[in-house]
Amino acid sequence: MIKQIQASDLERCLSVIRESFATVAKDFNLTEQNCPTHTSFTKIEKLEHRMEIGNFMYGYFDSGGIVGYVSLEDKGGGVFELKNLAVLPEYRHKGFGARLLGFCKQKAKELGGSKITIDIIEENTVLKDWYAANGFVHTGTKTFGHLPFTAGYMECRV
Repeated sequence: MIKQIQASDLERCLSVIRESFATVAKDFNLTEQNCPTHTSFTKIEKLEHRMEIGNFMYGYFDSGGIVGYVSLEDKGGGVFELKNLAVLPEYRHKGFGARLLGFCKQKAKELGGSKITIDIIEENTVLKDWYAANGFVHTGTKTFGHLPFTAGYMECRV
């Protein structure tokens, strides 16, 4: 079941995010030293700030616990940015991520949105292909001196 996240859920959401993105950090040799801003190293203050500024935050609850997380940020002009779509490794390949993504597409549409954007690690072809299979198109790349990977950008009409 997908439900809106409450402040009391943030610590558990942080655990889901960090544990989920740790597999990506491992795959791409990301550490707090070479990539301190990677999602696998997110701090609770970031989630608290996102909640304070009105991001739409949702959790996938299964057997009483949070096993997936995602948020949407209203960027204005009908554009929503998808952030931190995360599913615990032991719950992957069971459709939880696709359900969270579908929920976000519907929610963005209900909120008057016309497009969802996302930033990914461009070299993560498995993830890029998954988003493409779920209706996203690649829109470009950018390199940043402080990141040990290329940032990739994708979007989907809702």
